[in-house]
Amino acid sequence: MKLNELKYTEGARRNSFRVGRGHGSGNGKTAGKGNKGQNARSGGGVALGFEGGQTPLYKRIPKRGFTNYTRKEYATVNVESLNCFEDGAVVTIETLLATGLVRKTLDGVKVLGNGTLEKKLTVQANKFSKSAQELIEKAGGKVEVI
Repeated sequence: MKLNELKYTEGARRNSFRVGRGHGSGNGKTAGKGNKGQNARSGGGVALGFEGGQTPLYKRIPKRGFTNYTRKEYATVNVESLNCFEDGAVVTIETLLATGLVRKTLDGVKVLGNGTLEKKLTVQANKFSKSAQELIEKAGGKVEVI
C-alpha cells in the first residue's frame, strides 16, 4: 500500500449538511435544527459540561488529596542485583544504566537493602537505605553519595 492509495473506510466520514438549500436538500426550512429553542438560534448551544443549571458532574464528584509537585521519584536498585558486577568494581549510575538494572534515572537512583551482597563494591548513588548501606559495608565495600 502506498500513501496515495490510502482511503477512508466506508462510513468513516459523513458529508456535512448544505444548510439553507431548500426543501429538495432534505434539510429545508429549519435546516435540521427543529423549531425554535436555544440550539436553533445562530450561535446557540451550551458550553461543554453544562447541564441546564443543574450542578455539573465535575463539581458534584468528591475531590480528595493532592499531588505534591515537588516530590522526587527515585529509580530503585536492590543490593542483591549488584552481585552481577565483578569484585572490586565501581558501580555508578552510568554502569547501572548500561547493564539494564535501571531504565531511567528519574530524579536519581536509590539503593535498597533487599537480599545479600557477596562482592566488595564501591557504589555511587544519590541515596541509600540504612540496610543497604550496612550490607555494602559488611561485604567490605564503600558507599558514596553523589
